[in-house]
Amino acid sequence: MIKGLVFDFDGLILDTETVTYQSLQWLYSQYGQSLSLEIWGECIGTDHDFDPVVYLKEIAELETSEEELRRAYLERFHELIAQEGPLPGVVDYLKGAKAMGLGLAVASSSPSDWVHGFLKEKGLLEWFDAICTADDVEIVKPDPALYRLAVQRLGIAPHEAVAFEDSPNGALAAVRAGLYCVVIPNSVTQNLAFGEYDLKLTAMSDLPLEQLIETVVKERHREIS
Repeated sequence: MIKGLVFDFDGLILDTETVTYQSLQWLYSQYGQSLSLEIWGECIGTDHDFDPVVYLKEIAELETSEEELRRAYLERFHELIAQEGPLPGVVDYLKGAKAMGLGLAVASSSPSDWVHGFLKEKGLLEWFDAICTADDVEIVKPDPALYRLAVQRLGIAPHEAVAFEDSPNGALAAVRAGLYCVVIPNSVTQNLAFGEYDLKLTAMSDLPLEQLIETVVKERHREIS
C-alpha cells in the first residue's frame, strides 16, 4: 500500500535546473564561451565543488571579477525564474495526494533556505508534511540519506512511498533507499544517462495520480508474488 509521495525539488517541482543552465549559458555567451552539458550534468542533483563562474573566468582568461560575473548571473537567473511556475501536473498531484490521504515530503540536495524560499514564493509550502534538505543530512544524493529521512518523517516505510526525480543522482538515491522511483527528466536532464528507476514519464500531467498509484501497487504485488 502506498502511503506517501516524496518529491525532489530542483527541476522536478520548479525547473530551477533549466533556468540555472540557461542563465549560465547566457553568461558564458557574453564572453564567447559555452558550458557543456557533459560538465554541468555531473553537478545536477548532488553536492559538488565545481564553480561555473570561476571556470568561466579561467577558460576565457577574464579580468572581470568573480563578484561581477556572479552578480550578472544571479540577475539573469532571478529574472527568468520569476516567470516560472510549478511544472505540469505538480499541483494536480499534490491535490490528488491530499485527497487520497497520502503524506507529502520533499527530499532535496539544495539548502533549506533555497527550497523553503521558492516553495513559499510559488505558493506550495503548505502542501508538504516534511521538507528534507542538504541542511538535514551529512551526505546528499546519490546517497539515500535524504529519502530515508523523508519517509521517516512521514512515519512510513520506504516501500510505502513513491519518489519523483528528474536526475540520475536523485533516482539513484531513491532506489538505494528502497522507494519506488518515477523519473521525469526536464529539458536539461533528459540528455543525461539514467541508471535504475521504476517508471519514466515526460511530465506528471502524462498520468493521473490514481493511475500511477495503481501501477505501483500492481508492480509491488508482482514483485512479492
